[in-house]
Amino acid sequence: MMGVVSLPRVIGKQVYGSLYECDTTVLGEQKVLEQIVRKAAEEGNMTLLDVKAWKIGDGVSIVAIVLESHITIHTWPEYNFATVDVYSCGSHTDPRKAFLYIVKELKARRYTMNEADRSSEF
Repeated sequence: MMGVVSLPRVIGKQVYGSLYECDTTVLGEQKVLEQIVRKAAEEGNMTLLDVKAWKIGDGVSIVAIVLESHITIHTWPEYNFATVDVYSCGSHTDPRKAFLYIVKELKARRYTMNEADRSSEF
């Protein structure tokens, strides 16, 4: 009789939200936002693989690929508004810490923060 193979559990954590009344001087600065995403990955104990950014109108969209998943920021300076999504796999990561670092750096006066457990069920 063969033994049962036990697969390691996938631990997925996602923190996402909307940031209001942000510092407009930061929201349109692609290079500054790239640095914020890089530092957020470090704060969340994630392994940064690559960062891509696009200037779209006055705003910027940033996608950071981390070994554990991704971090995104999309900004609308004309509305002092940004959205942020931090998703990571692995018990060693802290997407909440990365999200809150971004909130602080964008100087959001108010924000929503949602958390989702994206772990496996097997």
